[in-house]
Amino acid sequence: MLSMIWKAFLGQEAQGLRQTIEVFRENAEQAAGRDHALQQAALAQLAAEFTHPRKGWFERLMDGINRLPRPMMALGTLGLMVAAMGDPHWFASRMQGLALVPEPLWWLLGIVVSFYFGARVQVKSQEFHRSMAADLARAPRVLAQISQAQENRRAVSEPTQNPALEDWKTAAGESH
Repeated sequence: MLSMIWKAFLGQEAQGLRQTIEVFRENAEQAAGRDHALQQAALAQLAAEFTHPRKGWFERLMDGINRLPRPMMALGTLGLMVAAMGDPHWFASRMQGLALVPEPLWWLLGIVVSFYFGARVQVKSQEFHRSMAADLARAPRVLAQISQAQENRRAVSEPTQNPALEDWKTAAGESH
């Protein structure tokens, strides 16, 4: 709306006036656009850091089941202690029943459990090593960005020669 009024009154001179004003004051609309783009880039970078590959329902189910054995063993051991204290005769009869299980069946149970959980540990270990390799592959790029940022900081902090300012200081020194 304001730009239409400027064009109506000043015509092409409005363009020159706008450019002159922008020397002294930042264009708020363009600054908002740059700020928005910067914020979107930062959010996209943050989102990329926290994305995880989607797993299937079976993989999620197995991950959930794999979290159960340790708490179940701990609570089961406490339950056995409570059962042994509550009814020693009942507990003794159950333990005698376990003593009747043949030795090869215990070995088979141990093998099945070891292979299943061992395979899960192997898969998780390989996923971890894969993610570490990907992180290490990004390291040179990150280091280059850090060194570039340090160079930019040095360039901004070091004063540069400004001939107009030097002329002004010289002129101001002569008038006093």
